Amino acid sequence: MKRFIRAKSRIIGMMMMPIFFLLGLGLGLGSLINLGTGGSYFNFIVPGIIGMSLLFTSIFTGSAVLWDRQFGFLKEILVTPNSRSSIVIGRVLGGGTTAVLQSILVVIIALIIGFQIQITAYTALAIVFMILIAATFIGLGLTLGSMINDFQGFQLVTSFFTMPLFFLSNSIFPITSLPSSIQFIMYLNPLTYGVDGLRNALLGTGTLSIWVDLLGITISAVIMVSLAVFAFRKTEVG
Repeated sequence: MKRFIRAKSRIIGMMMMPIFFLLGLGLGLGSLINLGTGGSYFNFIVPGIIGMSLLFTSIFTGSAVLWDRQFGFLKEILVTPNSRSSIVIGRVLGGGTTAVLQSILVVIIALIIGFQIQITAYTALAIVFMILIAATFIGLGLTLGSMINDFQGFQLVTSFFTMPLFFLSNSIFPITSLPSSIQFIMYLNPLTYGVDGLRNALLGTGTLSIWVDLLGITISAVIMVSLAVFAFRKTEVG
């Protein structure tokens, strides 16, 4: 948390893309889009931008493994009595905390611009969905970071994952407006359940039940964190 607070340039840099999407898509392109449900496209896209912020921030947490390996810090960690599983859980908790804090900043900015939250009994679950989305993609990032040994390769592979995960979810398009073949792919995407859960929590409406969303993103988080633990146990120090 000290490093996160001190790295003001990092915070500003990670906030620029969500702000760009909020202004460019939410306000700009949103004025030309009719959802057909009577709702505002800006309100519709804000949970998707929150999901995007969580996705990008979380998956790049895996680069920490490469830095630790390169500078010898990983070797110092592994000689301690702590298990490799606890190290992964620590990474997930630390990275998840910073990712959720950045997402809360996105919500605050969206509220200033004009986002309208519908207070319901499930509104508090928005934080739970943020945590689970972060855990899912931090797990993916740590898995990739444990398997890849160079930064260039890591950046290429993560870029290969992040853009399809974002665009093949319901972050910027209503899932029901797309062909059935694309819908099938989107339902396999963990981010779809996370973003739909955020819409249910913040707007009181979503494509699926909020409990289906919660189950889907919880299963995804458990699977990805388990994969990260498995991959980190197999990682080489040097």
